Amino acid sequence: MMTILLILHLIVTIALIGVVLIQRSEGGGLGIGSSQGMGSFMTGRGTTNLLTRTTSVLALLFMVLCLAMAILNKGGSLRSNDILAQPQSTNKTAPLK
Repeated sequence: MMTILLILHLIVTIALIGVVLIQRSEGGGLGIGSSQGMGSFMTGRGTTNLLTRTTSVLALLFMVLCLAMAILNKGGSLRSNDILAQPQSTNKTAPLK
């Protein structure tokens, strides 16, 4: 279950990064979100609305997946493999002469 959530989380994360990079900011961004780059498919305003909604949905999915993975892994930290918590081995050998 955790593997499926991790793979889905990775896909949503990459999609969210891509959508944020495509958006046109005041500085210009990548400029893909403008109506000039999209041809006559959508107007600039329609593209902006679509990208904003897509960003919102992906951000919501990202948060839900983070919470789901945290809840599923809640008891995972009880099993600690800390090397400092384990007693040291006492291999006392006589020095070689």
